[in-house]
Amino acid sequence: MKNRKKPIDGGRNEFRIIAGSWRGRKFSFPTVQGLRPSHDRIRETLFNWLAMEVMGSRCLDLFAGSGALGLEALSRGAQATDFVELNAAASRSLQQHLSVLKCEHGKVFQGDALSVLNQLPEKNYDLVFLDPPFHQGWLDKVLNHPRFQSVLTADAQVYIEREMDIPLPEGWLPVKEKSTSTLVYGLYRNSGDSQHSF
Repeated sequence: MKNRKKPIDGGRNEFRIIAGSWRGRKFSFPTVQGLRPSHDRIRETLFNWLAMEVMGSRCLDLFAGSGALGLEALSRGAQATDFVELNAAASRSLQQHLSVLKCEHGKVFQGDALSVLNQLPEKNYDLVFLDPPFHQGWLDKVLNHPRFQSVLTADAQVYIEREMDIPLPEGWLPVKEKSTSTLVYGLYRNSGDSQHSF
């Protein structure tokens, strides 16, 4: 191999579905700056955490990129997933994946995450996947956006993947959390949800 960078999930610009009805299916995605699908091992840990909660859930894959997280959720029985992606090429690729899979339960929104949030229905999402491009301040912008909390159901959990040195805004507390040498990832709830204690 001449490329010194370690391939993502075993292939350059490629990911695979880990489990569920589409287990083992592989998909390619375009080269887009800031697009970095979660590694297999991280996705596997995440969906192990969510083993009892994915089936029948409504998901939002914000900053969808390759769509690996939202597609994994659909493969494992999520009722529906809305994908939000700004880049036109990545959005088209994701729509093609859904077409190949003959999936009618995924919808792609092409646009800026903050703008699309204003179009989404209130109290609609049980799971949100939030894995934005690093070093651009998106976590604060989204988690502090007045519309973000309103689209979540009362029991919603938010998956967040972030840089090691970036703290979460006040009020977001971990349900499950792990780290690697370069990033922190976990499931979180907002402490304003009075139905849960941490």
